[in-house]
Amino acid sequence: ESLQQGNLSSPTVFLLSGISSAYRAQVTLCLCFSLIYLVTVLGNLLIMTLVWLDTHLHSPMYFFLGHLSFLDICYSSVTLPKILRDSFSLQKTISFVGCITQIYFFLCFGGSECMLLAAMAYDRYLAVCHPLHYPALMSKKMCHCLVVVSWLSGSFSSLIQAFLTAHLPFCGSNVIDHLFCEMPFLLKASCSPNAPLNRAILYSLAGTIAMGSFLLTLVSYVHIIRVVLLKGTGTQRAFTTCASHLTVVSLFFGTGAIAYLVPHSSGLKAMDETLTLLYAVMTPMLNPIIYSLRNSEVKEAIRKALHRGVLEM
Repeated sequence: ESLQQGNLSSPTVFLLSGISSAYRAQVTLCLCFSLIYLVTVLGNLLIMTLVWLDTHLHSPMYFFLGHLSFLDICYSSVTLPKILRDSFSLQKTISFVGCITQIYFFLCFGGSECMLLAAMAYDRYLAVCHPLHYPALMSKKMCHCLVVVSWLSGSFSSLIQAFLTAHLPFCGSNVIDHLFCEMPFLLKASCSPNAPLNRAILYSLAGTIAMGSFLLTLVSYVHIIRVVLLKGTGTQRAFTTCASHLTVVSLFFGTGAIAYLVPHSSGLKAMDETLTLLYAVMTPMLNPIIYSLRNSEVKEAIRKALHRGVLEM
């Protein structure tokens, strides 16, 4: 009994499987991930700087966009630097504390981004459906409250999930068949006798944030589309401001849903890794590109910033 009790404990170090052990593949992946991380950080920093400096972007929509860019930098920084460091490591390891910490921040930033996207959808709903009352309804105080609620929701939910995950027992196995510490793969490595219950609790907490924010976003856009169809040309121009946000929402929730809802199989490891890279790495990189290409005000702010820089030089 004492031996069994000793086996059901948490290992001090986890081994991560990584992507490939071939040297040429590691060099290629390292260069790709470095480029992706550089574009992610610079692109989102550009959006944050433009929103801060350009007075034409001092509106609720761009206030939320600035916070989204900050979240995207944090979100990608939780996983990409570790993946880059592991690219040339013979043994890809992470401590138990480091693993739980990575899970906490990954879920925290991901959950906060879900809620922030819902807040941005609500902002677009007020702008399109209640344009006359929009300045009063979406005041500076309301904007700050929505951002605070987004951060607190993500932090509180991820704290509970990380705490429960940290108390899972492991039967001597310390191998995580994944690129980084993520909750479904840690649950897979656990040998808890209450595994189905633990999985149900953890997934319900994550699902509450994800599904709640998705439903709020969906309801907002149903009302927006209904008003556009009823009122015609007067609101269609306003609806164009929603295109970038709708693209980002579809990308974020779509890839996340596929990654979490599709069953993980050892025989489909390459597919799991591809899905992970889509929602954890590619989405934060694409968000500033989508907003830059689809938004005339952002493009104008970039043009003015470049023109000002050339004049100063």
